Amino acid sequence: MNYNRLEFLILRNKISNREINQYLNENLLVDHKSKNNFGIEEISSLDILKNNSILFSDILDFDYSKISNNDNIHIITSNIKIIENFILPNYTIVKNLDNSFVELINKIYIHNDSIDFKDNFLNINNSYISEYASIHPSTIIEPNCFIGRGVKIGKNCIIKSNSNIKNSILLDNVIISENCTIGSTGFGFNLHNMGSSNILPHIGIVYIEDNVFIGANCTIDRAKIDATLIGKNSMLDNQIHIAHNVIIGNNACIAAQTGVSGSVRIGNNLISGGQVGIAGHLRIGDNVVIAAKSGVTKNIANNKKVGGFPAMDLTKWKKSIIKNR
Repeated sequence: MNYNRLEFLILRNKISNREINQYLNENLLVDHKSKNNFGIEEISSLDILKNNSILFSDILDFDYSKISNNDNIHIITSNIKIIENFILPNYTIVKNLDNSFVELINKIYIHNDSIDFKDNFLNINNSYISEYASIHPSTIIEPNCFIGRGVKIGKNCIIKSNSNIKNSILLDNVIISENCTIGSTGFGFNLHNMGSSNILPHIGIVYIEDNVFIGANCTIDRAKIDATLIGKNSMLDNQIHIAHNVIIGNNACIAAQTGVSGSVRIGNNLISGGQVGIAGHLRIGDNVVIAAKSGVTKNIANNKKVGGFPAMDLTKWKKSIIKNR
């Protein structure tokens, strides 16, 4: 998916990679190298590398040779082994990556959690709709909704009363039921440096594909950098929480009160019972079935059926229940 980040955010300062050290607190800086000078136009992730961008990363298990041959990506890291193991043309070594991310992003962008973030709204049918949003005329927005800056909503969608949508793109035939929040800030922060002023900025979006149904009182957090994705034809019941960076494939069926932690990736055709909890950063394959009230703590391969806590093969779980009665 392609989107223009500056349709959702406001550029505070346009900087070059050689100016990065000037925008970081000197107590965070360790070393800085810039082979060439380029304007910072984007923020990369390990999944999507972009030209003229900054990449924040401490992860060693990645092939940074992709960056070695790109003179227009500047990596910021506190993991010196990355610099030692790869020849990188542009880098900044910092003492704390999270603190550096907060400081630099807040100096580049004005985002939804910035105190000086501004939007202009039109009152249409008793809903507040940003003049910077784009909504197809066939879409219905019920009263008491809030549609924020940059939001795009496609054809034949229905946004029901009291829903709040920001930092999001909805394709065609999407239904958002009552009292939903789509595009909220993700729950990302450093446990050693807590407080609202230190929350990690979330400058990504939520991307909802065609023909998706979202039940009442659901929350879907926007991504930290790229997109939280709900695949086409997916059905989400009431009171579901989808955390930042989650990717859900096509044709998912998720029952009520399920919580999916950050950065989980789910394949196509998931069937999940109610009150399921999925731990962060897991990989769930295609055609997986998860029984109600399960706690998923490990990756699940394609075509598996699991249940219980911790979630295990469904047949084994049923046998264990019978054995313990």
